[in-house]
Amino acid sequence: MANRSASESRGETGRPGTRVKICGVTRIEDAQLASGLGAWAIGLVFYPESPRRCELEAAGEIGSSLRRKVEVVGVFANAPLDEVVGVAEASHLTALQLHGDEGPSYCGEARRRTGLKVIKAAPVRDAASVRQLGAYKTDYHLLDAHVPGLPGGTGERFDWELAAEHHSDIPLILSGGLRPENVSEAIAAARPFAVDVASGVESSPGRKDPDRLERFFKAVAETVPARV
Repeated sequence: MANRSASESRGETGRPGTRVKICGVTRIEDAQLASGLGAWAIGLVFYPESPRRCELEAAGEIGSSLRRKVEVVGVFANAPLDEVVGVAEASHLTALQLHGDEGPSYCGEARRRTGLKVIKAAPVRDAASVRQLGAYKTDYHLLDAHVPGLPGGTGERFDWELAAEHHSDIPLILSGGLRPENVSEAIAAARPFAVDVASGVESSPGRKDPDRLERFFKAVAETVPARV
């Protein structure tokens, strides 16, 4: 029952429309602003080479402050499982986003060892790369643009129509190149459970622009997803 109440407080049930995940958060003030605007989730990046990498001290402050209001998602790419478990505990995460080459068994073990929800991300090259997500029985699937040599967070977009190849009941999150100016188009094309944005609402890597954040949320709220 406790888990159900926490989920409801984060807007997962009884709330129509497309959810919003704000990723690449590095500061408590940006996390609080996103939460206040109605974010379903915030993403804290722990990939060492990312310009949006969140320091553990800041992550702990964000997680402890907001985990009862939003999903606090830790973003990892090919990290050792022991590292993921330690960061999850220190940062008070509520979900993991696995953005590397992690297989289904790794995802299952990450969920078992942390007790957290798992988002499996896939770089979209073609229809086959979308369909391959069906092998992952995680809590959410995420589609991002494929850029050689990078695990994600590039700000590039892909053909959103390829989301139609996602033949699964697992909720789909759409990422990659989203901005206030195009998110309505993306929602209409892909009909996702949630949209995920980082660079599209920034003033610089890891720092969110309040005006762009507000305009992004407004655009999502005004978009009615097309019916299948």
